[in-house]
Amino acid sequence: MNTIEKQLYASASNKLYIFIVAGIVLLLFTWSLSTIDLNNMQASGWQIAGNILQGIVTPDLELLLNFTSQGVLYLLIETIAIAFLGTIIGSFLAIPLAFLSAGNVVPRPIASFTRILLIVIRTIPALVYGLTFIRVTGPGPFAGVLTISFVSIGMLAKLFVDSIEELDTSIIESMTSIGCSTFEKIRYGILPQLFALFLSTIIYRFDMNLREAAVLGLVGAGGIGAPLIFAMNAYRWNEVGSILIGLLILILVVELSSNHIRTKLVRG
Repeated sequence: MNTIEKQLYASASNKLYIFIVAGIVLLLFTWSLSTIDLNNMQASGWQIAGNILQGIVTPDLELLLNFTSQGVLYLLIETIAIAFLGTIIGSFLAIPLAFLSAGNVVPRPIASFTRILLIVIRTIPALVYGLTFIRVTGPGPFAGVLTISFVSIGMLAKLFVDSIEELDTSIIESMTSIGCSTFEKIRYGILPQLFALFLSTIIYRFDMNLREAAVLGLVGAGGIGAPLIFAMNAYRWNEVGSILIGLLILILVVELSSNHIRTKLVRG
């Protein structure tokens, strides 16, 4: 088989592969459409959607600008505190687990066992963690902090491992040759190179945790979610609008700030 025939065969194989993948995606998309049922949409549903939009346009300014513990500002600060503390705790727990999962730092059996543990941690949704910790600690911000911590461990450790395994192993080999311990290799040979990447990843996770903390309030884990669901259940749409406006502004500010900081860290 000459070069031209090989190229034609490779091109035909690629086209066949693309057609197969496209067919599978189309089949899954068609099957997923079966979950859409507009028959359950009632006139009251459209009315509620309109009331929410009206509440955003005409928010309760007294609640929005209230600086007491019942105001939107206080609830947003509580949400930030839950997300921040949960991210910090999750980061401290994720770093050692990441190094224990890196095959170029520890023996393969230890790395494989730790990876399985992280997969188990990642498979549990945030709301399940939240409901579990509420049973343990009772409803409130502390349950939210614990939930954010555990949710952060899985993702952070996975991204940390990817950064660790992409390092130049010659540095580790040089430190091994002079008799450095595993801790010394991590402390002096690896961490200085990974600090900016780790910090960028932690900031990105904090951005995500801020949204998680807002949702966790719906199950009683503190933050702004609980007042939001209470206002919706009581049909107080102006309060709903105030809370949504405050949450939107908070998320936009944090996202813009985190993107700016992460860009500075990655580019040095």
